[in-house]
Parts: sequence; C-alpha cells; structure tokens
Amino acid sequence: MIAVEIVALLVSAIHSYEGRPADGPIADPDQVAREQVEVRAGRGLVGDRYFNRPAHRNASVTVIAAESLDRLREDLGLLLPVDPLLTRRNIVLRGYPVDELAARPGVPGAVFSLDSGAGPVRLRAGRPANPCGWMDAVIAPGAFKALRGHGGVRCAPLDDGLLRLGPANLITPAE
Repeated sequence: MIAVEIVALLVSAIHSYEGRPADGPIADPDQVAREQVEVRAGRGLVGDRYFNRPAHRNASVTVIAAESLDRLREDLGLLLPVDPLLTRRNIVLRGYPVDELAARPGVPGAVFSLDSGAGPVRLRAGRPANPCGWMDAVIAPGAFKALRGHGGVRCAPLDDGLLRLGPANLITPAE
C-alpha cells in the first residue's frame, strides 16, 4: 500500500477543448472541480462527459501524476504552479508515477485501486492519456511537447465507489 494524495478531481459534462485553440475553450456550464466523485463500474464518473459512453468505457476515467505538472512548471520556467484542472484529467494524484501503469504494446495495463476513506475503487489502466495541442494554449507554449509521455493514463473503473480529495492509499499489482 502506498500513501498518496488526491489533489484534484474533475467532472465535466462537456468537452471544453473542441475546435481551434485560438478560439479558446468552451466554458463549462457547471463548476468542474469536485471535493468527491462518484465512480460507477464500467461507466465512469457520474456527471462526466464520458460517463456510460460505449466508445469510452475502457477509457472513461483519466489519471495524471501531480509530479508531471511540477516537472512541466520547471521545464517551462513558469512562475506559478500549473492548475491541474487545465489538463482536463479526472484524477490528479500525488505520490505515484501513474504513467507507469499504462498499457504498452504486448503488455496490458495494470489493475490498481485507490481508497480515499470510503473503500477501495479498482481501475484498469489502459492506453496513455496523450496531451493535445490545447495544452500550449491553456497552460503555456511548449506544454504539449513537455507533457508527452507524462500525460497520465486512461482507465476503466472496475468498482462502484467514492473518491475524495486528500490522503488516499494506492495498491498496485506489485503490492
């Protein structure tokens, strides 16, 4: 068991980064930052744009390491911390290199669990959550390239449950 921290949770009913970055993101109709999220097995996060969408069932939850955003800040020489919600990842986790959980050619993604106090929620890691060109527009020029290989992982939820901001435990196959 590894002690980690869930530093940000995001649920958005819309895909805010559509069209051309020069036009700017679409404003979310509701606040996207959450104190807690409701996870449904095989469906995703309740209220999220990918919830229960057949094309996204194996990739309905995205997880990124907060350390990737710390490194991004250093690499780009940014004065302020990167707002983790700008990446549009559902779960921002500090304390574990989540990119290592992703599936690779010939190697399936890992099954891991997060428990923030309401019981463990298992997720099956799938393909990497590659960054898009929008990162240059909403974070800073160069963010897209700097996040390659560090953009997190797309996951399929295997259990119903609740995840909350704050301290959590992560269990990976190695544990």
